[in-house]
Amino acid sequence: MSRLRLALTLALAAASCLPIAAQAQADKATLNAIEGYFEFVDANSGTITAEQIPAEDYKRLFVLDVRDAGQFGQDRIPGAVNIEWRQVFAQRAKLPKEKTILVYCNTSSFAGQVAMALRMDGFENVRLLHGGYNEWKARGGMEAHARASKKS
Repeated sequence: MSRLRLALTLALAAASCLPIAAQAQADKATLNAIEGYFEFVDANSGTITAEQIPAEDYKRLFVLDVRDAGQFGQDRIPGAVNIEWRQVFAQRAKLPKEKTILVYCNTSSFAGQVAMALRMDGFENVRLLHGGYNEWKARGGMEAHARASKKS
């Protein structure tokens, strides 16, 4: 991991916590890194729907639930690991680089932030569960792929 990439990622994370007026004061290097990231990333890059994941493939994924511990304790995707979204970047050393990471929250909003930060730090193996846990559950959860295949 390059020092520049780490510095840019940390600057981005810090800038997202500042008031809007202060965000306009971000340094040129940070702004250039963010612009470069968005120019590189295709629309829907790295997103995957519940219907695209066969039930047996969940065993091959590192499923990362970034909701709070209370929500994780109530219900989750089987086999998921819980790291609350604000802590993921600080704990990124725990994440595998050799396995696809499927990240989700309730709706994809916090998970999207996590996915972006991790990708900017060099994690090219991150996929965002489109619609988050709520949509995953509504589409049939582990059986969403099988359901969608029967309709075809």
